[in-house]
Amino acid sequence: MNILILGSGGREHALAWKLAQSPKAGQIYIAPGNAGTALVGINVPVSPTDFEAIKMFIIEKEIEMVIVGPETPLVNGIRDFFLKDKVLHDIAIIGPGSEGAQLEGSKDFAKSFMKRYNIPTASYETFTAETLQQGEYFLESLRPPYVLKADGLAAGKGVLIIDDLAEAKAELKNMLLNAKFGEASRKVVIEEFLKGIELSVFVLTDGKNYVLLPEAKDYKRIGAGDTGLNTGGMGSISPVPFANTAFMDKVEERIIRPTIAGLQEEKIDYQGFIFFGLINVGDNPYVIEYNCRMGDPEAESVIPRIKSDLLEIFENLANGHLGDTKLEIDERYAASVMLVSGGYPENYQKGKIIKGINNLNKCIVFYAGVSNNVDNDEIKTSGGRVMAITSYGSTMDTALRNAYDNISQVSFDGKYYRDDLGFDLKQ
Repeated sequence: MNILILGSGGREHALAWKLAQSPKAGQIYIAPGNAGTALVGINVPVSPTDFEAIKMFIIEKEIEMVIVGPETPLVNGIRDFFLKDKVLHDIAIIGPGSEGAQLEGSKDFAKSFMKRYNIPTASYETFTAETLQQGEYFLESLRPPYVLKADGLAAGKGVLIIDDLAEAKAELKNMLLNAKFGEASRKVVIEEFLKGIELSVFVLTDGKNYVLLPEAKDYKRIGAGDTGLNTGGMGSISPVPFANTAFMDKVEERIIRPTIAGLQEEKIDYQGFIFFGLINVGDNPYVIEYNCRMGDPEAESVIPRIKSDLLEIFENLANGHLGDTKLEIDERYAASVMLVSGGYPENYQKGKIIKGINNLNKCIVFYAGVSNNVDNDEIKTSGGRVMAITSYGSTMDTALRNAYDNISQVSFDGKYYRDDLGFDLKQ
């Protein structure tokens, strides 16, 4: 089976790495991919949002399955494009249509969906430029810190958590009147702050049945102790020690099953990943956000723990037979630490030569912002998040130590990483 993966980050490298292990896999293509995906497949210079170019490529290479990595093509309706096209109609595509993708594409849609189906989440209200004053009054009714979320996609940067009321009001005005996050902040969701430890839970669903994948804890802030600016993710750990059987039973009963039942009730045909961004408040799970795709950097610790044939699972999903799937999981911990360019998530330099990759052992390297230097066959940095180093261990500490030992072997100008992953999970 020829496969096309859309995307260019560490998540897509992890997916390609895993799918390449399947005896059912034919040629794997990644659009546009990176230097890492080129090690397990063929990169093609096609944008994930150029649906016509994707169609032509699928026809040319006789692609039978498409896996959508990032959220933008899903929110933009790539699945709907396939279903309406006579040539693409029967191509298996892993990812929901634009209606289902609104779980991620609109914070207001997601919150109202949760409210309709009694799915536990923080209380909230949604405001526009016309209701700015009501938004300011609502902020006054809350205790700090104040949580402001741009309604639409904002590349992971549309959430503000602010301690000062006057600053929160100023940012609300900046989002609604000055388009701080562009079209994404034409509406702003204000919600109560929930205090607890976050975790990410993932399922694959065919719209009726679901398979629960390993959970993970990711680290979003640039600085030690979860300080500083938000990033696309500084690393992840799987499993999460506090997510025991009792806790995960609550997640399934109160969140996962009502979500899938709600999608069915609203006749939303959903086939693909659902990412539940959760927070543990007093041993009770609450939803912070939904995503309509696999997480990144969580993919880099979750996918290595899947022992089953992932392509076979995708086939069952596409054929409506997901209920037949038995998932086998590696019981070991997987720790994935992200190496980033100095200055990230703000201004950073590209084109720095990466050395030491050949010195690594007992780890998996997933490339993100990396390209090939064609002049001398070296690899160089091409993005803010450069690569993830993933290692296994019988304990969380062992997995982290193995990852950090390997990180010490890698060098590039401005290399930075969080050296405290797992600090909040220590028993």
